[in-house]
Amino acid sequence: MARKERVTRVIDGDTFETASRKRPIRLANVDAPEKGTRGGAAATKALKSMIEGETVSVDTVARDVYGRSVAKVKLGRRSVNKAVKDRLK
Repeated sequence: MARKERVTRVIDGDTFETASRKRPIRLANVDAPEKGTRGGAAATKALKSMIEGETVSVDTVARDVYGRSVAKVKLGRRSVNKAVKDRLK
């Protein structure tokens, strides 16, 4: 079941924090460049402009090895996962 959560900080191109969780959330099926690698700053900036400060719908589909939620995320009716993947092409 999806939960509405406010995004407080974007960490990198596929990971962000919300006001209601202790651990960050990763976008499911998205592998954006990490900070410090080629394209990492652009990926982070793109995700920030899309969701930082916004209320998103988070539907956790798994947990990663660090205990973070791996989730399908929507901003309104728009899939954030799909939008990020399309930008990375």
